[in-house]
Amino acid sequence: MKKILFVCVENAGRSQMAEAFFRKYAPDKFYASSAGTKPSSKVNPMVVEAMKEVGINLQDNTPKSLTNEMLSDSVAVNMGCMDKESCPALFVKDVLDWNISDPKGKSISEVRKIRDQIELKVLELVKKLEEGQN
Repeated sequence: MKKILFVCVENAGRSQMAEAFFRKYAPDKFYASSAGTKPSSKVNPMVVEAMKEVGINLQDNTPKSLTNEMLSDSVAVNMGCMDKESCPALFVKDVLDWNISDPKGKSISEVRKIRDQIELKVLELVKKLEEGQN
């Protein structure tokens, strides 16, 4: 089973949303996970709220540290970098870079826009991966 890994610095927003959308749209075909280079202690509350609005519960999710084991045999997707020194793209080769704004410190309306952007990118990725599987 192909593994997809969504990475960012804190694993508290973008990568959590991407993992959740990927699991929603490609639940049986691929294995999705997410992680960060400097994980936060909890998922961003605005992200939890924005995802709840579309029927996805991230309330009990915990940010995870990026490991070499996670990277092995995974298609890595870098969500974007707020902290250049901890940017996952520095540690991962052959990474897809989506360059999506960090929802940290943003209003709920801005987080909704980021959520919707991530959902569209995930749908595009699922379509590309499914086409490559045939």
